[in-house]
Amino acid sequence: MIVETTSSPTPPRRDLLQAGLDLLDQGITVFDAELCLVAWNRTFLKLLEFPDELAYIGAPFAGFIRYNAERGEYGPGNIEEQIAERVTAAKNFAPHVTERRRPNGRVLLLRGEPLANKGFVTLYSDVTEQRYIEHLTEHQNIQLDERVRRRTAQLENANANLRRANEDNERIAAALGRSEARLRLINDTVPILIGYVDQNEVYQYTNKGYSDWYGHPEGSVTGRAVLDVIGPHVYGQVKDCVRKALAGQQVTYEYQMERLGQTMHARSTLVPEFTVDGTTLGFFVFSHDITEQKRMQAALIQAQKLEAIGQLTGGLAHDFNNLLTVIIGNLAALQDHHQDDAGVNEFVEPALQSARRGVQLIKRLLTFSRQQPLEPEAVDIVQLITSLAKLVRRSLPENIMLSTDTAGCNAHVLADPGQLESAMLNFAINARDAMPNGGRLHIAARVVDLDANAASFDVAPGRYAMIEVADNGVGMNAATLARACEPFFTTKRFGLGSGLGLAMAYGFAKQSGGGVAIQSQPNQGTTVLLALPLTDIVPEFDEPGEESNPAHTGELVLLVEDDPNVRRVVRQQLIDLGYPVIEAKSGQQAIDMIEQIPDIALVVSDVIMPGGIDGRQLATHILANYPATRIVLMSGYTDDSETNLPTNIPMLTKPFLRQDLIRALAQLGQVRK
Repeated sequence: MIVETTSSPTPPRRDLLQAGLDLLDQGITVFDAELCLVAWNRTFLKLLEFPDELAYIGAPFAGFIRYNAERGEYGPGNIEEQIAERVTAAKNFAPHVTERRRPNGRVLLLRGEPLANKGFVTLYSDVTEQRYIEHLTEHQNIQLDERVRRRTAQLENANANLRRANEDNERIAAALGRSEARLRLINDTVPILIGYVDQNEVYQYTNKGYSDWYGHPEGSVTGRAVLDVIGPHVYGQVKDCVRKALAGQQVTYEYQMERLGQTMHARSTLVPEFTVDGTTLGFFVFSHDITEQKRMQAALIQAQKLEAIGQLTGGLAHDFNNLLTVIIGNLAALQDHHQDDAGVNEFVEPALQSARRGVQLIKRLLTFSRQQPLEPEAVDIVQLITSLAKLVRRSLPENIMLSTDTAGCNAHVLADPGQLESAMLNFAINARDAMPNGGRLHIAARVVDLDANAASFDVAPGRYAMIEVADNGVGMNAATLARACEPFFTTKRFGLGSGLGLAMAYGFAKQSGGGVAIQSQPNQGTTVLLALPLTDIVPEFDEPGEESNPAHTGELVLLVEDDPNVRRVVRQQLIDLGYPVIEAKSGQQAIDMIEQIPDIALVVSDVIMPGGIDGRQLATHILANYPATRIVLMSGYTDDSETNLPTNIPMLTKPFLRQDLIRALAQLGQVRK
């Protein structure tokens, strides 16, 4: 190492810079145009296991290469050829980033950059631990903590290093200017915000990244107070940590700030610097940008919310559909047995309608949680808006005027009609609630070509039907608008809204290949835009004989269902169709009955059942051992695993009506033929 005599009243600047360079946990070398060493640090020698005497001012690049070749770093071969090859590459130096595995198993990251005077600087980083833990989102904290601990230990030896005499003062004085420029380049290249603050909360040093972070010109921060540089907003967040650091405590914290119209996040560690007697001189600041990490965490939290909703909805759907099967089945049977009784129908029909709306609600929840497939078909937009307007008009108070505009929108979209109507009805109800003192609700539709505007809807460019639901109500501020489609978020009073309406509409739009955009300002109303891709009209034909009874009535049916109430409803539907029925409440009981009763011709079984044998396993067993026996499966909730069923097995989705059962049994008759 280069030193100077102790005759100087203060430590020379070169010694200070070299000491600071030795504190870095990255190895550093700088070679000039003649491939002679002009700057290095001890970390470089340690990482590459070079002896101290190999490094000195003017040491040739070839000397390091020869040392490596002689200890077998480059494998077998002619040593002189290995040296010549690498020296030639260094003379034609190009920027590069590469990794090298050392014989001791450590992994080094090498980053080389050419200098303006034809020399080059190389950074050596030990990234062994990073390669093992890079999948962990907190790896930056671990790395930073490790660096801070190493730097703290190194700073304890700084005073001793600064007292070392330099016997070659003249040579250092001549090279000092060049060395300072090179060290500044290296320090500004490190992707960390570095600063030093003295005991008076005044910056004595910052690198370029630190100045840029706070929007100050390079070199303009030194000599200024912390409050003046970072501003009162950030200072209010960090002042307690600054005071702890000046009291001798190492602290790590996070803060946020507004920059260029965006909220930025950073994590900082303050490392105090002490004198020999323990007095705190100031502290070093090591910061790095964690904005992207915060964004990823927010996205993960949102995904976890949606996953939680999906799990909750999927788990309850089966039980709700079983309940609705019992309700709808009994009400439909009561209506069939009292068709001419107006008094009974007066009560039964509203109850049936409400139960069927419950079925649609379950489907909407499953669609939102992406666990229920949509049933898309070509939907006439004009007809849909016309019928929706009639429905909405009855629910609007007299002080709200409703208008529609579908002129020139002769278009069809491929979507689930029930889901689309529910989404638009939700938009209209939200608009009504946003106009407590009256106003105007306008529903319109048009065909548009989305190209540059496609990004706002997150859809591919193309032709879309644009449905607009606009009001002139209270509107939303930016914070509310940003959370409008978030599950369970609502501004309505408790009991007046679940916070799922817009979220489910958004989920439906995305599953249908479209998108939703909301425009709103306080006291200026809200406009919801729903874009759905156009489709051609596909004519539909009714299948003949859907309402007729199956041809194979009279055959013995085994009904397998663990819920006794559901079992009673389905049994009655089968009896009404002319089938004799026996029952089993588990898969194992059904197998025992099939083995004992050879007359069983048809099995109607639930999919999800306790006892170790579910409907899928029962169907597989029957097909393998009793191929003449036909099977119909029922399920209150169909997920991806339940679709993995043998072919030619009809699936009835609970709740179902007798007509649905007839269709399934008719399909079995076609298969049997």
